[in-house]
Amino acid sequence: MNTAAPRSGDGTIGKALEVLDLVAQAERPVRFSELLALSPHPKATLYRLVQTLTNLGMLRYDVDRQTYAPGLRLVSLAHAAWRQSSLAPIARPHIDRLSEALGETVHLAQLDAGQVLYVDKRNATDPIEMFSQAGKVGPGYCTGVGKAMLAFLGRDALEAALSQQAWFAHTANTHTNRDSLTAELKDVRAAGVAYDREEHEPGIICVAAPILSETGRPIGALSVTTSTARKSLADLAELAPHLTSTARDIAQAAANWQFPSQ
Repeated sequence: MNTAAPRSGDGTIGKALEVLDLVAQAERPVRFSELLALSPHPKATLYRLVQTLTNLGMLRYDVDRQTYAPGLRLVSLAHAAWRQSSLAPIARPHIDRLSEALGETVHLAQLDAGQVLYVDKRNATDPIEMFSQAGKVGPGYCTGVGKAMLAFLGRDALEAALSQQAWFAHTANTHTNRDSLTAELKDVRAAGVAYDREEHEPGIICVAAPILSETGRPIGALSVTTSTARKSLADLAELAPHLTSTARDIAQAAANWQFPSQ
């Protein structure tokens, strides 16, 4: 679930994870030639890694189409991770109720290596096409859920997370440096909610709230997302109390669970 590039020194395991990342990010079965074009490894090294991963069930090879896709063993591990390390099973009934009550899209996310991992999603009564889907990874610096979690990190953890941001300008509203984001994070911490003001996708806005442990550590975040064609930021602000109340309910339900440290 961590999409950060393997560090130098991670060796064979790091290289294998790079290959799995490439296959997963394609979002469709891929040929070896496609992997070779994207991989930094020589052909012989990449072939050996792909064959090993296939033999272990982490990749599946389609003989007829000559393509690779995530294997059943990898899928099984992903489901186990979702159940054991994800907030999603605990939060599910709460986000179901929130989405039904508000009629808007609700996202549940966790922070992973400074990035946002969407672990669950409930669509609005009238769904809107947008980037976020359960299992996708998004940027921390320009999403509502990302800013909601970053704002409540300790100093060292925040510094580490900020160093992992790309600062790419997805829209005209995107933060492109840590100074402007850090200034907003102070406001987020004071208000208890964060907003995505069309910072990741044009026309998409949201209000987000952190899900905090008893010690104030962010274990996740919740957002209500819509489009500027349907609602304004002022409209979303009126929904914030429903969001923060649900976030507290999830935090209480998760109190006896252990989650990966942020």
